[in-house]
Amino acid sequence: MSKLKRPVYLKPGADDFFKKLHKEVEETVLKNNRYYRYNVAKSLGLLILYFTFYTCILLFGSNTSLLFLFYILCGFTMIVLFINGFHDAVHGALFKKPRHNDMFTYILEVFGSNKWLWSRRHISLHHAYPNVPEWDIDIKQSDLVRIFPTSPLLKLHKYQHIYMWFIYPFYTINWLFIRDFKDFFGEKDNYVKRVVQIPRHEVYRLFGAKIFNLLYMLVLPIIILNQPWHIIFSAWIVMHLLASMLGVIALVSTHVDEHANFPVADENGKISTTWAMHQMVVTKDFSTESKFANFLFGGFTHHVAHHLFPGVGHTYYPYITPIIKKYAAEYNLPYTNYPFHKAVRSHFRMLKKHGMKENIMMTGEI
Repeated sequence: MSKLKRPVYLKPGADDFFKKLHKEVEETVLKNNRYYRYNVAKSLGLLILYFTFYTCILLFGSNTSLLFLFYILCGFTMIVLFINGFHDAVHGALFKKPRHNDMFTYILEVFGSNKWLWSRRHISLHHAYPNVPEWDIDIKQSDLVRIFPTSPLLKLHKYQHIYMWFIYPFYTINWLFIRDFKDFFGEKDNYVKRVVQIPRHEVYRLFGAKIFNLLYMLVLPIIILNQPWHIIFSAWIVMHLLASMLGVIALVSTHVDEHANFPVADENGKISTTWAMHQMVVTKDFSTESKFANFLFGGFTHHVAHHLFPGVGHTYYPYITPIIKKYAAEYNLPYTNYPFHKAVRSHFRMLKKHGMKENIMMTGEI
């Protein structure tokens, strides 16, 4: 595939809001180690909880009700652990030592995916160029759904605001058994291959992680438990369906609402804003005032803070967000914070709008 020319942001000026914002955050928030210790304790606690629920599957799963219960709890914990501990670790923000962060990211391989591939998709593409067509592949994942206004409009997209309600619950199954393989071996729209060469040993690790995940999540319970195989398989499917629904709340609430911007670089590859201003324009928060939502979704509720400070743990974000709001008001920059149910509703309104004829007002430069 041909190499793409990377977009280039404007250089910040002397009165750049982010310089002031960053200095104030450094001086008033990041010196508090209590938030660091809480993040580590939370992440290790979730890891222990995940394996506790898995152990309960093996110990009590011969009871069908308990089998489904502990599979579901395993799935919920998997998503919360991914969104919180793993997500921080892959950004180098969970532990102070890089080696410890790298060790923690192997959790994704326990879940059946590949940490090397995910970090390239997420950090090298999504965080560098959020909402930029042909670069943000966390948003562009499948032709089934049209999110970018610049993507081809298919007849089926007219109904995407309806059928995506039934497809989103298969998000984790699609990720593990379709999307990973497409990104490793596919050629069509494979943006990962356009920017990096995939090491051969990662291919072996990809298959190894998926085999290991299926062995301990499906095969071992089938061998040990006094349950028909199809009951265990059904519990595994339900786990993924409900876990996906929890995870999708975070995924659709932060960048892709009905008022989302999708900046396109000009013919010279230039984007008309600075990096920090771009993050403010294309990123949204949701349910920031809810302690329960902050616990479940970590750096996704305070997602603007995450995109401006990706190397900072999510437990700092509730204290960074008020500072961001202050500078947003001072510099007349956009800042949006939805309740999660309104964010999800707005996402499906966007799907309906983008399933229709091109809206040229939503394309082009900011």
